[in-house]
Amino acid sequence: MGKVVLYLFWIPSFICFTWFIVLKINFDKNCAGYLEQAANANSNELALKSIDKAIKFIEENELTEGYTSILYRTESDNVGFWYENIKSCQKELSESLDSSQLEKSNILLKVRESLMTNKGELIMPRGITRYPHNTGYSIFLTISIIILIIGIAIIDLDL
Repeated sequence: MGKVVLYLFWIPSFICFTWFIVLKINFDKNCAGYLEQAANANSNELALKSIDKAIKFIEENELTEGYTSILYRTESDNVGFWYENIKSCQKELSESLDSSQLEKSNILLKVRESLMTNKGELIMPRGITRYPHNTGYSIFLTISIIILIIGIAIIDLDL
């Protein structure tokens, strides 16, 4: 009986963590992967093609404004700035298609610096994979963990 109760209390946490993984995979596949391709592209045309795909996903999922933080706002969680930065890269790439090779190379360097850190990590707000529903997901996760703790306590007390 105790194990059945534990499993019942464990299910909400499992669903929550599974959903977070699905959201991350979806974001990585449809946005982050394309942004990394754009940052690593060898030509402006390739970079522009990848950025266009990423922006399409960003706009379809309304990741264009707001903050990913819940309790307090920090500029590192500013979705609007992140989006405008990517749009700026797109504009510069599209305007540079007829430029000289030197200008194209400079734009590619600028795009890479705008999208990635010196360590090669993609620049994006924390929690962007769960945005715009960060508050709801956080509440569900908190409740799930509390339910899991209650389930463990019930088994330990052998109720």
